[in-house]
Amino acid sequence: MTTTRDPGPADPGAVPPRAGPRAWAGLAVLLLPALLVSMDISVLFVAAPALAAAFDPTAAQWLWMMDVYGFVLASLLIAMGGLGDRFGRRRLLIAGGAAFGAASALLAFAPTAGLLIAGRALLGVGAATLAPSTLALIRTLFADPAQRRTAVGAWTAAFTGGAVAGPVIGGALLEHFWWGSVFLINVPVMALLLLAAPLLVPESKAPEGGAFDLPGALLSLGALLGTVFAVKHASEYGPDAAAGAALAGGLACGALFVRRQMRAAHPLIDLGLFRNPAFGAAVAANGAVSLAAAGMGFLAFTYLQTVHGLSPLQAALWALPTFLGTVAGVVLAGALAGRLSRGAVLSTGLAVGALGFTGIAAVGPESPVALFIGAYTVVTLGVGAVGSLANDLVLGAAPRERAGAASGVSESAVELGNALGIAVLGTVAAAVYRGAVPGQVPGTVAGAAEQAAGMGAAGDHLLETAFAAFTQGLNAAALTGAAVMAATALFTAVALRGR
Repeated sequence: MTTTRDPGPADPGAVPPRAGPRAWAGLAVLLLPALLVSMDISVLFVAAPALAAAFDPTAAQWLWMMDVYGFVLASLLIAMGGLGDRFGRRRLLIAGGAAFGAASALLAFAPTAGLLIAGRALLGVGAATLAPSTLALIRTLFADPAQRRTAVGAWTAAFTGGAVAGPVIGGALLEHFWWGSVFLINVPVMALLLLAAPLLVPESKAPEGGAFDLPGALLSLGALLGTVFAVKHASEYGPDAAAGAALAGGLACGALFVRRQMRAAHPLIDLGLFRNPAFGAAVAANGAVSLAAAGMGFLAFTYLQTVHGLSPLQAALWALPTFLGTVAGVVLAGALAGRLSRGAVLSTGLAVGALGFTGIAAVGPESPVALFIGAYTVVTLGVGAVGSLANDLVLGAAPRERAGAASGVSESAVELGNALGIAVLGTVAAAVYRGAVPGQVPGTVAGAAEQAAGMGAAGDHLLETAFAAFTQGLNAAALTGAAVMAATALFTAVALRGR
């Protein structure tokens, strides 16, 4: 199959060609990695107890098991998006699929905590090549704006829904198989990608000219690594010297990166894109919904499995409506986009998500599970609507030759939002929990539940105290998520007013 080079600016009066069945088949192939990349962020939410029992990791090892995937993924997205623009997006997609599949096989049979951590890091490298490639290739497959909006909506349902589906699929697998099954399921899917992508997805790259901006890529890596590490370290150990040094280094790399992008002949990111209010608002919306949704997802499954005593499979089944909420949000946004302005739909979606978080803030330890799931589904309804339009705005605002880098920027905002969400909302919940329980109660609700076993009436009182404290922390985290989404709704309404 020949390589498609992105053309220059199109004639404004020209009618874009409509895609045929082959393009839609190619889209189906591109949805597979989009689903798995986001699913592997959240799949460990329900696998955590099984991994702890299998490896008995130290506190530091446990932190890296949970975080290193998103850490590496967020740090490499911008660089990988630019690399795809320069050397070929399908080529990068296939290389990433091979790396993702190999890392998944390593993870499924990892004998030690150290190898599990290494495998999760390699998985993050593979995911960083897959995510911007899939979204940028959609721009190549679908030139017609209406078809592209539908395709991006499907991609958003897969990418956003994957984070919701991860615990659902993981819970179902863990009911019958060992913990490695949550990773091994990736291997046949990646094999299908490697076979089908060369047949159905055309290669595309930016026009000839200039080399890949390696110094810019290294600076972007340093900026994101430093920032994410500082947040993760501060959430675990407090704002100490190591967190301050990492943050200072990340900010310095970020400043140098911006300076270089303004002067480079062939930058990774065209900073002029941020002069377009649609692009800036879309990136901000993606980051906000990811921060709120990822942080709440981590806490939600602890609430279901610990406070309500559900098994992984039961928690997964109860969470199914939240996945359907994401799909409904995508469909609803697509229907409204032809009738209302994008700014109005984006702002409304963010406001709906904030409303759902407000509902979660009202639940108690004895509240029916259905009440919690109902409020959480309202959150995912807003997240699906926002993600669909935000990604379409990103692709529409960026020139075709910079689609990979623009996708990398948007998805970096998503992954940074995921990392910050788990850290920030988790820290808020943990701080409220620790402030609400006596000093002799374990520092986590899971530890309290373990200590209470076999204590009789005293254990019941301990559980009542711990569950109430954890739910208060969940409420506080939900209010934080509501505030983030409400503030971003106001920002997008102002930035896109009249556009």
